[in-house]
Amino acid sequence: MTTGKMTHKTMVAAMMLTAVSATATAETQVLELYVDSATKQIFSEPGPNRVKMGIFRSVDTETEAKSENPASIELAELRQSLELKQRELEEKLDKIAMAPAPKQGGSGKSWADTMKVRGYMQVRSNSILGGDKQIAHQADRSIGDNTNFLIRRMRLVFSGDIGERLSYYIQPDFASRSGDGTGNIAQLRDAYGDIYLTKDKVHRLRIGQSKIPYGFENLQSSQNRIALDRADAMNSCCKDERDLGVFYYYTPADKQDMFKYLVDSGLKGSGNYGMFAFGAYNGTGANRSENNDNLHLVSRFTYPVKFENGQIFEAGIAGIYGTFKPSLSGGVVADSRTDGFKDQRIGLHAVLYPQPFGLQAEWNWGRGPSLNDAGTVVEEASLNGGYIQAMYRIKDFYGYGIMTPFIKWQYFDGAQKFETNAPQNSVSDWEAGFEWQPMPEIEFTAYYSKLDRNNLATVPYAKYNTDILRLQLQYNF
Repeated sequence: MTTGKMTHKTMVAAMMLTAVSATATAETQVLELYVDSATKQIFSEPGPNRVKMGIFRSVDTETEAKSENPASIELAELRQSLELKQRELEEKLDKIAMAPAPKQGGSGKSWADTMKVRGYMQVRSNSILGGDKQIAHQADRSIGDNTNFLIRRMRLVFSGDIGERLSYYIQPDFASRSGDGTGNIAQLRDAYGDIYLTKDKVHRLRIGQSKIPYGFENLQSSQNRIALDRADAMNSCCKDERDLGVFYYYTPADKQDMFKYLVDSGLKGSGNYGMFAFGAYNGTGANRSENNDNLHLVSRFTYPVKFENGQIFEAGIAGIYGTFKPSLSGGVVADSRTDGFKDQRIGLHAVLYPQPFGLQAEWNWGRGPSLNDAGTVVEEASLNGGYIQAMYRIKDFYGYGIMTPFIKWQYFDGAQKFETNAPQNSVSDWEAGFEWQPMPEIEFTAYYSKLDRNNLATVPYAKYNTDILRLQLQYNF
């Protein structure tokens, strides 16, 4: 094959014509022809970018046609046959040129070709309208006196497939806070791979740092959730909802489609965390070192169903079992359990998706480490709590996107095991407001929040009552 951009058709035509012309006459003129690899023009002399096509001899076709020599007639017929075959060959070469490139390594694409990048950013403002100001909110450290705007989250998600049996998901957050209060530092949220045990993706293993399949709201992305923060009763099980472990997920094909639809349609689904899930994880929380030899076990079953009228309802149950060793300070000691306290929960969830009216509720019960009333010893104690949320989805809000007003009540009577000394928390909060999405790229949330809970930042963890106007603008990209 010649170099440059010279086509197969050019070469084949040149070879055929040369062969025919060579047999026509020995006295014809001899030419060396060259083709410009860029413009495809034909030249009789060499030059820059010119590729030699071959040596050609001129043929007087009219003389051959007039000749009564049988050999000349046979040669003319041969020429016509060759021209016909040349056209057929050119058509075949055109089809080959238009065909897709051959696949390489099975899929024909590298992991970089399949990588998807998306993200979102949340800017918040929490204005205290009345009540106590010297407070510390468990879920949002920006709530309190002398606070204005805050970048609550700034996340990028990198995901893709590597072959048919492996996909990956990496999510850093660039708006985390350090222990000394420094904000907007990078911290890893998710980093895992999904290994598909079957090509239909019904059975898979998720290995790495990821969300723990417990409850419903914990698994909702903050990008999709209506309320700005998760309820304490459910979220107190798992620091940042994530940990390092191995999880098995079973999701039939029809449920895969439904879980995807519940997120893509804007109905505030949780995503595909399996119809059934089982796993083992450290239990100390995301980005934290393990401090005992015991693993936590978790299992979850959830079942979404679509009724004949199109309404979708989902319900499920989940449980956690393990031992947890809290951090201690200020002279507080643990009782005889030196390697950790029993940490077990069972929870229920039910969701009537907003079509347009919706309800969402969760509750859990369990036992775990808790600071005693005297504030001197951490011991094992019971816990319970949950939330109820009602919402109404307006798909066309006066021609300006989707409006979802909501009201939520949450309750918790238990300890926050991830806080130093595992202090007790008594929560009875009300929230009422709306989420407005004028376009897919922008979401604005505004609501009134009435807080009734404990201040877990300082001893003696006193109760406070505060009224807050909470605002958030979210960018999706």
